[in-house]
Amino acid sequence: MPDPRYPSLYQINTRVWLTGLSRALGRRATLDDIPDAELGRLAEKGFDWVWLLSVWQTGPAAQAISRANPGWRREFEETLPDLEDEDIAGSGFAIQGYAVHRDLGGAAALARLRQRLQQHGLKLMLDFVPNHMAPDHPWIDEHPDYFVAGSEDDLARSPQNWCRLQTKSGPRVLAYGRDPYFDGWPDTLQLDYGRPELQQAMIAELERIAGQCDGVRCDMAMLVLPDVFERTWGIRADLFWPKATEAVRRTHPEFRFMAEVYWDLEWTLLLQGFDYAYDKRLYDRLREGHARPVREHFCAGPDYQEKMARFLENHDEPRAAATFAAEMHEAAALITFLSPGLRFFHQGQFEGRRKRISPHLVRTPAEAVDARLQRFYDRLLAVLRRPAVRDGQWQLLECVPAWDGNGSWDCFVAFAFEGQAGERLLVAVNYAPHRSQCYLRLPFADLGDGPWRLKDLIGDAAYEREGSELQARGLYLDEPPWRAQVFSLTRREG
Repeated sequence: MPDPRYPSLYQINTRVWLTGLSRALGRRATLDDIPDAELGRLAEKGFDWVWLLSVWQTGPAAQAISRANPGWRREFEETLPDLEDEDIAGSGFAIQGYAVHRDLGGAAALARLRQRLQQHGLKLMLDFVPNHMAPDHPWIDEHPDYFVAGSEDDLARSPQNWCRLQTKSGPRVLAYGRDPYFDGWPDTLQLDYGRPELQQAMIAELERIAGQCDGVRCDMAMLVLPDVFERTWGIRADLFWPKATEAVRRTHPEFRFMAEVYWDLEWTLLLQGFDYAYDKRLYDRLREGHARPVREHFCAGPDYQEKMARFLENHDEPRAAATFAAEMHEAAALITFLSPGLRFFHQGQFEGRRKRISPHLVRTPAEAVDARLQRFYDRLLAVLRRPAVRDGQWQLLECVPAWDGNGSWDCFVAFAFEGQAGERLLVAVNYAPHRSQCYLRLPFADLGDGPWRLKDLIGDAAYEREGSELQARGLYLDEPPWRAQVFSLTRREG
């Protein structure tokens, strides 16, 4: 089944989910134990994709590093004051092999879960980590040249970025996987994209993954771009992503690629075969709390806008409920998820969870549900299920001063959706900590004479306005701080 124009994705921490199920069942749960009712509930909420985080095999080497690292352990204890070693499984991104973890039930259990997802109209997304592998990956012995090698001088000069590892061919100094702006991740080893044989091996891994799911989220996808890789390691590399995405789509033409990407390299990766790219820039602008940069962000063309993955939190970012005050959270959510592109939600977001769960952990602390926030998200998800919002025409709206000298018009961000069946929605947000006024220019040429009804689908307000006034001047808004509204616009008959 093809995706809608603007699909929705729900990210689940697989190991945390199964830990909760294990406690309820009194035994170790696998993917087969995920209740069918839960999958149906996700479909009913309007999701098209489920991203299962951390399903691949991890090993004892990375786990031991995670448990022993004092900085990480302090972070884990802040999340879980009653932390035990069993809670630390090792990072799901320190992959020992692209096989479904044996504790999750293996490949057969994933295949059965994928079939159940398909029965509910849901597609499955999994992880692909191009930059590095775990230190006990079989390639360490079988293909040690696949990894970036260094010297004893490198190790002495930068021990935070290099390690000495014993392999079947003898001891080697190898690089930790890293981002050029930070120290290395000591539970990983850096792959060498300057080697064509490594690139082919990673393409083969992707092709095997593509037989088990419908799409992949590619971790730190920009790190293997040739210029980034050379800047980090001084090693020249050929382009990887165009070859990889083309190879997968020869066998799986509908397969989807989503890039975790930063540093304004979104368009670069979209041109190299990705379907979606993280919109971290929008997230950062929303956190800053100023409307104009947010509004200007939406001036890019539709070919860019519709390929953005919009989020308010994920496993890397702090929880939205801990980042945004309540009213600001709702305003930011309406802007994020009622813009074009992929709507990307995170497990625990709807309930207002405040504790970020590290991908090293397999347990979450008990937290109270924020009932107000949950009601808000229930209403927002109902809006997102509307045909006009899933498949309609989106556009940014112009806001103009309500009167001369009133600059608060600049605090509004507004959109419109129009569906094929004539459904019309207006999204209006006063993204400011003070009351603001404006006239909102409407893009509809047929408002004419007669009354129109505006019903807020997020709140309870309802208004009637004359079509001729809406046509001539626009919709007048006078809104308190952070007010976010979604109006259905319908002609009142009689």
